[in-house]
Amino acid sequence: MLSLWGARAALHRTTGALLGAMLWACVAIDPVHAADPVKIGFSMALTGGVAANGKQLLAALEIWRDDVNAKGGLLNRPVELVYYDDQSNPNSVPAIHTKLISVDKVDALLGPYATNMVAPAMPIIMQNDKTTISILAIGINNHFKYPKHFSMVSVGPRGPGAFSDGFFALAAGQEPKPQTVAIIAADAEFAKTVADGARDNAKAAGLSIIYDKSYPPNTMDFAPVMRAVQAANADIVYVAAYPPDNVGIVRAAAEIGLAPKMFGGAMIGLMITPIKVQLGPIANGIIIGENFVPALRADFPGAADLLKRYQAKAAGLGIDPLGTNFVPFGYAAGEVLAQSVQETSSLDDNKRAEYIRSHRFQTVLGDVAFGGDGEWAKSRMFFTQFQNVATNDLEQFRDGRRQVILWPPEYKTGDIVYPYSKAKAP
Repeated sequence: MLSLWGARAALHRTTGALLGAMLWACVAIDPVHAADPVKIGFSMALTGGVAANGKQLLAALEIWRDDVNAKGGLLNRPVELVYYDDQSNPNSVPAIHTKLISVDKVDALLGPYATNMVAPAMPIIMQNDKTTISILAIGINNHFKYPKHFSMVSVGPRGPGAFSDGFFALAAGQEPKPQTVAIIAADAEFAKTVADGARDNAKAAGLSIIYDKSYPPNTMDFAPVMRAVQAANADIVYVAAYPPDNVGIVRAAAEIGLAPKMFGGAMIGLMITPIKVQLGPIANGIIIGENFVPALRADFPGAADLLKRYQAKAAGLGIDPLGTNFVPFGYAAGEVLAQSVQETSSLDDNKRAEYIRSHRFQTVLGDVAFGGDGEWAKSRMFFTQFQNVATNDLEQFRDGRRQVILWPPEYKTGDIVYPYSKAKAP
C-alpha cells in the first residue's frame, strides 16, 4: 500500500505525463499556434484627419489575419499584426517604421495607408531594403523609383492622373463644352500630386485654367477659399482634398451659392459614409473619383462577401458602417502579401518583390497585376455623381443608387445631370 506522500507523487507524475501528452497532441494537431508568429508591421491612421478610413482598413486587415490563421497561417506560423497609430501625421511615420523594423523586427511590412503617410515612410523602407504594399497611395514611385514598393490602389499606369481622367472626359463630352477650370488643393502630398494630374488632364482637354490655388492644411474656415473660387467664375471647379476639408468646402460652396457647370474631383471625404449622410442633399450634383463602388459588388463576389462580414463587425466598433471604398483594398493588400509568402515559401523581401512583380494575384478586387512602377498594370477608377440624395438616410448609399456611375462608359449606370446647378439641393 502506497504512503500518502507516495500516492501524491505518483499522482503528480501521472498528471504531468498526461499534460505533456495533451500538449504534444495539441502541437501535433494545431502546429500553427505553437510556432512563433509571422509579424506583419504597419502604421495606421487611427486618430486625426483620415482616421475614419484608417479604422476601416485596420478592421479589414484583422479579418484578413483571422482568415489566414483559420487556414493554417503563413509558413505554418500564425499571423500577428504589429501596428501603431500614426495620428494621420506624416511626421510620425518615419519613427514608427524605424521601430517596426529595428525594435519589433517584423517579418514583413504592409502599408502604410494614404499618400501623405507613405511618402515619409519610403526613405526608411528603402534604407532597410524592405518590400511593402502600400494602401490607397498614389504616385509614390514617381519620386522614389523603388522596385520593392507596390501600390494597392486602382489608379494603374495613369497614376495621379486617374483621379481626374473621367472628370475631364465627362467635361469634354458636354454641349456646349465648358472652357475654363478652377483648381483648389490642400498644400499636402496627396492633394498636390492629384492637382498636378488634373492640370495635365485639363490642358489635354483643351480647357483653360484660370484659377489654381492651394490652401494650408490647417484651414478651418473655407468660406474665403470658396469665395475666391466663385470670383474666378470658372465653368468647372476641381477639388483635391482629404476628408475634413471636404466637409468645409462643400458646406461653404452651398452657403455662397457656388454654381459652376461641374463641381467635384478627388474628394476623399465623400467616400466616407457618415460624411455622405451628414452632407445629405447638399452633395447632389458633385462628381467624384472612386476606387470601388457598391453598384458593382455583383461583379466582385469576393468583395461582396468581405463587405458583408466587415459590416457585421463595424456595427460593434462604431466605424464606417459600409466600408465600400476602403475595406476591399486593405484586405487585398494582405492577400498579395500572403500569396507572395506562400508561393515563394519565404519571407525574404527580395524573393517576394520579384514574385509580386512577375505574377497575377487573385483578390477580393478581382485579378490584380503590377506594372514596372509598382502600380496596378491596368487602371480601374470610377466617376460617380450624387443624385437625388435625401436627408439623413444611410440606406440610400448601401446599393449605390444615389451615386450614379458616369465613367468609364462600360460601367455606366446613368446619365450626368449637367450643369451642376440642376442637381443641387434647392
